[in-house]
Amino acid sequence: MRVKDITATLEAVAPLHLQESYDNAGLIVGSPEQEVSGVLFCLDSLEITVHEAVQKGCNLIVAHHPIVFRGLKRLNGSTYVERTIMEAVRQGVAIYAMHTNLDNVLRQGVNAKLAERLGIGECQILAARTGSTDTGAGLIGTLPQAISEIAFLQHLKEQLRTGCIRHTALLGKPVQRIALCGGAGSFLLPQAIAAGADVFVSADFKYHEFFDAEGRILIADVGHYESEFFTIELLRDIVQEKFPTFALHLTELRTNPVFYY
Repeated sequence: MRVKDITATLEAVAPLHLQESYDNAGLIVGSPEQEVSGVLFCLDSLEITVHEAVQKGCNLIVAHHPIVFRGLKRLNGSTYVERTIMEAVRQGVAIYAMHTNLDNVLRQGVNAKLAERLGIGECQILAARTGSTDTGAGLIGTLPQAISEIAFLQHLKEQLRTGCIRHTALLGKPVQRIALCGGAGSFLLPQAIAAGADVFVSADFKYHEFFDAEGRILIADVGHYESEFFTIELLRDIVQEKFPTFALHLTELRTNPVFYY
């Protein structure tokens, strides 16, 4: 089994050409021809993740977030990004990222997994790409039945294991039509409102962006990590379907840099 066999399986679900122009999905460290002893799936590839991979006998890390997002001008270990790359090379561990290309697919994508976790069905792409109905940003769907806003916020806390949900003022009405976007999704707020969503579930809203709801929708900011941590299971399942007996491991590390007091 080579690196390119694993990456081809992933890209069959979410081709690299679907990633956003600013992104850096794909093989970041290592050779496509490298023989793979095992795969570790994670949200963030960090130094500690490289060490975990080595301990588990894995020499390929498949992450959601690219460890190299902007250009590197030097490798001297002065940042966590540089140290991670240097350690991966030192240990012979390849690093591959599935980021916005995995966000932008309707089926087996990040948002589909989020919708499944929240019990949201009849999903459609929120902001479809031109000429496509199954690729684009965000999803919108419906709960089996309308529930109160408080009940839905409690449902979010339980399913996404978050200690804090930042939200706009409650509107005092039942919610059923739900828009969502794993990770930073504030750019989709206009589309969520236009689609008639009762709630928009996402992360990384800035202070002034909450005002943009203007009483038309309930924004629920659940946290970036919390909206995507289950992606490691999604990545594992994609590979496991093709290679059911291969050594595939989910990270046991919590790499969320945000803590709540």
